[in-house]
Amino acid sequence: MPWETFPHEADIGVRGRGASPEDAFAGAATALTAVICDLATVVPREAVSIECTAPELEQLLVDWLNALVFEMATRRMLFSRFDIEIDVDAGGAWLRASAWGEPVEVGRHQPAAEVKGATYCELEVARQADGGWLAQCVVDV
Repeated sequence: MPWETFPHEADIGVRGRGASPEDAFAGAATALTAVICDLATVVPREAVSIECTAPELEQLLVDWLNALVFEMATRRMLFSRFDIEIDVDAGGAWLRASAWGEPVEVGRHQPAAEVKGATYCELEVARQADGGWLAQCVVDV
């Protein structure tokens, strides 16, 4: 699941790509953690379950990333692996996920930024011309 961050004025964009919406959402979540610290320092030791619902996929991405920000803040954890299921039908979009990570150790993780939340800026979830999926937005830091 390829991921990347991209500059956006005073904030940072997160982007995931993949063969499915699940892969692209996992990539965006991986990029979210990479905004905070070196991803290689986060060991996927514990799983946290997250569920979100939204009227459509783009809103679901914002809700998913904000749920991760909430879990990071309240559990004082960082996440590095994501197992995601997404269902979409006429009633909306549903996400069920396990986010794997560990408690923050400031000395080892050396967090460089605090993500306050996902925004609607640069928000896009779409199938690309090559058949793959893109999921991106800007996060407020």
